Amino acid sequence: MSPTLFVNLPVTNLAAATEFYRGLGFSLDGRFTDENAASVIVSDTIMVMLLTEESFARFTDKQIINSNTHIEVITSLGLASRAEVDALADRAYAMGAIAPKDPTDEGFLYLRTFQDPDGHAWEVCYLDESAIPEGALPAGTDPASE
Repeated sequence: MSPTLFVNLPVTNLAAATEFYRGLGFSLDGRFTDENAASVIVSDTIMVMLLTEESFARFTDKQIINSNTHIEVITSLGLASRAEVDALADRAYAMGAIAPKDPTDEGFLYLRTFQDPDGHAWEVCYLDESAIPEGALPAGTDPASE
């Protein structure tokens, strides 16, 4: 069985956040969705848990940051093509996401960024491994060398 990744995000308005992620084309897992949380199915092995701030706070003793003014993490989602990257980013912008940066096109790497309604940073990218130029990756990170 492949590992499953759960990305847990605190949200200020669960209904608005749920509508945003459903608008991106993702569905919900009703088993883990209630008035305090929404379980968003990204793929068979990736789930995004949208949690009210009160619910999220049960899992940490640290202060929950305002992700509109502070960065917590950039969640990157690799897709199968440039067209898929454009389609998902365009849906995000149509749902009101903010585009903090222009698209990046390095030839072998194409990515677009957006921030969801709570300011959580996302990258959607396409990596053409056959087009990675020699020396493009930092030493020790080339997957072909392992």
